[in-house]
Amino acid sequence: MSHIPQIDYTTASEEIRAAHDEEMRVRGRMTNMKRTLLHSPAAHRIYAEWFTLRAELSAIADRPIWIFSHSISKAANSRIAITFFRRALINAGFDPEALVLSEEEALLDAFGTAIVANSNAVPAKIWTQLKGRYDAKTLVDLVAFAGIMLATAVFNNVVEVDFDPELEPFAETGRSAS
Repeated sequence: MSHIPQIDYTTASEEIRAAHDEEMRVRGRMTNMKRTLLHSPAAHRIYAEWFTLRAELSAIADRPIWIFSHSISKAANSRIAITFFRRALINAGFDPEALVLSEEEALLDAFGTAIVANSNAVPAKIWTQLKGRYDAKTLVDLVAFAGIMLATAVFNNVVEVDFDPELEPFAETGRSAS
């Protein structure tokens, strides 16, 4: 059970309701994490910058970004985030248990895992490959994106945000909502 309750829209302040309504207008859905973050519209806005950075990374296709995000989520052991990206992959027709990664996807998978494992020691080989593939702006955006992705995983883990019921069919086998 979540340590922080989700907002109650009917009793929330005008500022919180406005932020909620804008999220629904822009993205069309409201996750349990977002309903919890909305206790602080500023915190919600900061975490929503994930979408801004994703747009900046538009030269990288969805699947490699999902794999990157999934690797960060797995390394951070964040069930909600893991399942969110499993759902993205499955809904796009991919089996997360049987992915054959492209060179770019394998690089981003290794990078995401390395960031979480020890951000002070990302292997030089990974950096060499990243620099050979992406320009400096893309690398900055990618690292910043990873930071928000990791922050999302940490928020979900620390608060123990309630698992979104719509994610349940996409959860890893053998893991139940707890």
